[in-house]
Amino acid sequence: MQTKVRKIVIVGGGTAGWMAAAAFAKAMAGSEFSIELVESEEIGTVGVGEATIPSILEFNRATGLDEVEFIRATQASFKLGIEFVDWRCQGHAYMHPFGYYGVQMEGIYFHHFWLRHCAQGGTLPYDAFCSNIVAARAGKFGRPLPDDRTPVPHLAYAYHFDAGLYAAFLRKFSEALGVQRHEGKVVDVQLRATDGFIESIKLQDGRVIAGDFFIDCSGFRGLLIEQTLKAGYEDWSEFLPCDRAMAVPCERIAATTPYTRSTAREAGWQWRIPLQHRTGNGYVYCSQFMSDDEAASLLLTRLDGKALNTPRPLKFVTGRRKEVWKKNCVALGLASGFLEPLESTSIHLVLASIQRLLFMFPGDGFDQATIDKFNALVRVETEEIRDFLVLHYTVTERNDTPFWRHCQAIGKPDTLKQKLAMFERSANIVISVGELFREPSWFAVLMGQGPFPKSYHPFANNISGAELARRFDLMSSDVQKRVQTYPMHDDFIRTHCAAPPMPDRMA
Repeated sequence: MQTKVRKIVIVGGGTAGWMAAAAFAKAMAGSEFSIELVESEEIGTVGVGEATIPSILEFNRATGLDEVEFIRATQASFKLGIEFVDWRCQGHAYMHPFGYYGVQMEGIYFHHFWLRHCAQGGTLPYDAFCSNIVAARAGKFGRPLPDDRTPVPHLAYAYHFDAGLYAAFLRKFSEALGVQRHEGKVVDVQLRATDGFIESIKLQDGRVIAGDFFIDCSGFRGLLIEQTLKAGYEDWSEFLPCDRAMAVPCERIAATTPYTRSTAREAGWQWRIPLQHRTGNGYVYCSQFMSDDEAASLLLTRLDGKALNTPRPLKFVTGRRKEVWKKNCVALGLASGFLEPLESTSIHLVLASIQRLLFMFPGDGFDQATIDKFNALVRVETEEIRDFLVLHYTVTERNDTPFWRHCQAIGKPDTLKQKLAMFERSANIVISVGELFREPSWFAVLMGQGPFPKSYHPFANNISGAELARRFDLMSSDVQKRVQTYPMHDDFIRTHCAAPPMPDRMA
């Protein structure tokens, strides 16, 4: 039985639900489609994802959100990358920046020339060729001046923001475009007898909401995709052992850093995310090696400022839904799976699925070939991100606690083994078309975590040593000159997009 898709029902609000509502409402404005969203204030949302990657800019622009209005509404700050502290070994830190190092030359990536520079006794660190890293270390943020003609890439950035405020901002935007919101808990799901498609949902107060296409944003429960349609779940705990988190906000520090910090700890890692009105903190850990009470206690002793609440516990199983799209239901956000926020990919995975769904949206019925292709694309993307996360845990010198000794014994996925073997032998990093983390990201983490390649691409020898030295001096100088023109991060926010003070009860 084929059904014309005209009514979309989104189950669950939060970041995922309202991102979907905003994107669909914008794309379908003026058409015959209708969008309804059901959420319950009693259930609430996880709401700990506050750090993003640059793809959020594309989503906001495509949806029609004004950047300054968005920053002010969500108490946002800018993010140039992630600082990883104590991951290779205690006392060591490196930066995974957005954007690129230097410029590509001779048809190959810059890092091959840097490796030749080192082999010939050069001492310039690769950080010196990345505007994002130099600006982040200096606490600066800005945009290039109109007369800036330097060849090195401009700053690539994302945001830190309050996820709850972002959902509220998107709700206001979506409702203005005609999205209808229903307050209430879903207590029953009615399936069509002929084919098992979802026909309607029933709320606690007896209301029945029918639809043609259902978006499951119900969080870990997977109310539609799992509890009703039994899509199945693929557990990745063998690769990513952390299964708990404690989250707590604290008072903001005097200076807001333009980057996220991830600090390796005894049984996992701690995040630090600076916003305009507060700092978000959390401890992601493995319950096999640490109790909830110990994690909460340790987290509270490692905050930059006074805690604004008691630590909030979160339990999860790292992995993915086997079928993210099944019948007439697509899962987004936590309902589709969970990859710990080590590289701030949670919100990206939501928007990536929304973009695919808009491109592959069913019209006069559902065809299995489209559904299968959608699921295959989601599977490949999540597996690639999984490998990138596993890299952080398994390529390390740390063996000082039972947790880190356990990580050294973790078996790497074959796809990760191949990338590591190529890099260690020849510094080659080969990325598939459409893969989220590009060559500079892999280079940053691989070098930051420890392995130094045995050789580099032969084309890096195509220019003379004197010419290489000249180019390196010019590039590193250009980076320094550009960053010197940028204001301090807080000064930029104060001048262009400062948020109004938050009421105490909301902060």
